Amino acid sequence: MITHSEQAGELFYQKLFETAPHLRPMFKGDVREQSQKLISMVTVVITKLDKLEQILPEVAALAKRHVKYGVNKNHFPVVGGALIWTLEQGLAERWTPQLKAAWVEVYEILSKAMITAMEEELSLAA
Repeated sequence: MITHSEQAGELFYQKLFETAPHLRPMFKGDVREQSQKLISMVTVVITKLDKLEQILPEVAALAKRHVKYGVNKNHFPVVGGALIWTLEQGLAERWTPQLKAAWVEVYEILSKAMITAMEEELSLAA
């Protein structure tokens, strides 16, 4: 079981780079900083689970910023897998099939919004 959010972020990136080592060069800075940003976003999502539409503009802006880092729609499944795995590790015995299904659904909603925003950004740049 994960006891600190910093540990969760580091575990996520460890899993991500283990699963998709080709993504590692996209992260130029300190992964701990990225970990903090990830956990911050997960916290926002948790606080808005019943009002996801309120954070969709922020999610779209995040996606547009990620275009310049080379993120594309093919990265979302591997990131989602690493996220779900990290949540499972962190919640240990509290992780249930229902909770997994809920997180997968939330991730799908948010990733679709991000992919749409990224595609819009790319079409404007073309």
